Amino acid sequence: MEDPFRRPAFTASVFYENPRAALDWLEKAFGFETVTRITDANGTLVHSEMRHGDGLLYVGAPWNDDFATPGATGGKNTANLHVRLYHGIEAHCDKARAAGAMILQEPQDQFYGDRTYRARDLEGHVWTFAQFVRLVRREEAEKATGRKIEAKEWE
Repeated sequence: MEDPFRRPAFTASVFYENPRAALDWLEKAFGFETVTRITDANGTLVHSEMRHGDGLLYVGAPWNDDFATPGATGGKNTANLHVRLYHGIEAHCDKARAAGAMILQEPQDQFYGDRTYRARDLEGHVWTFAQFVRLVRREEAEKATGRKIEAKEWE
């Protein structure tokens, strides 16, 4: 049966103390689109979903002791969210900065052919945004890093 919600094979969940504010901020700063909001009888947001390109992100509050926000862990992150951009990484970074994102790494070219920047959001989650800018052969990347790279899809 076909999934009418077009969910990808993997979806990240991100927890915020104020998920409603996070939805608005993620739209403004990073260009995500809220596609689902589920609230309880009291109007409390209990689940939401956002799209960016063909990706899906669940946004909510920690719902039991197995989950926490960076604020509850002294600012530590246990995951980094990596988002693929297809164009305009410089403008994306500028937009995020204008919305209040802390830019941890300005856009810069990487040895594997992407241009990336890293940002911390309104509650401390770290995000990496990447745009493919040039084709790099595996041998070139190995030479640049001094490391052996084994990757089935990389020539």
